[in-house]
Amino acid sequence: MSAFSTRMTKARKVSIAGTTAAGVAALTFSLVPGSASAEPETVKTAQTTAAQASIAKQESTAAKKQAAAAAKAHAHAVTHDNAVAHANAVAHAKAKANAEAEKKAAAAKAAAKKRAVQQAASRATARKPVYANNLDGWIKESLSIMKKHGIPGTYDGLHRNIIRESSGNPKAINDWDINAINGVPSIGLLQVIKPTFDAYHVPGTAKNQYDPVANITAAANYAADRYGTIDNVDSAY
Repeated sequence: MSAFSTRMTKARKVSIAGTTAAGVAALTFSLVPGSASAEPETVKTAQTTAAQASIAKQESTAAKKQAAAAAKAHAHAVTHDNAVAHANAVAHAKAKANAEAEKKAAAAKAAAKKRAVQQAASRATARKPVYANNLDGWIKESLSIMKKHGIPGTYDGLHRNIIRESSGNPKAINDWDINAINGVPSIGLLQVIKPTFDAYHVPGTAKNQYDPVANITAAANYAADRYGTIDNVDSAY
């Protein structure tokens, strides 16, 4: 190879290298502006994405707070309702217990009153003497009643007048004297006429002239009013 050829070859290499370098530079220049023009759009997209993420995060946080507040309010409402229900249940139970206690107290009071009445009746019955159903018993029972009503008289005074008037027969009747003629015969142990019996009848005795106790007591009441006491009577009166 000649020296010229060698120089030409070197020159071509330099030329080609320069052309190549220029092309690369041109290519690089053409690409760089394109990249530069695309960068703001990428940044904008990134910024938008970041803003959206921030908004989403804020919305999520707000939603969580709302949910927490709603849960708290619900829990408070449930607690309040439970407290009210519990208070109502306690009040109802207390009212029921009070009503039952009052009912039991009333029943106990009624039972106690009934027992007291029964005991009083039992004591009264025990104190009340039992009189024989004969002349002795009739006179003694009459004297007991006479004493309660302040009517004077003694066993002997009553017995003596009874024997004289009726011989102790409670069904004795006089159908021949003036009283019988006038339609009001003398009747019973002490031979009392109906108007006298009615006028001097003593409360607590039978309203029957033939009843021995009622007859004796009414006659003794009449004798006490007219003679001071049946003991002062020794004949028809």
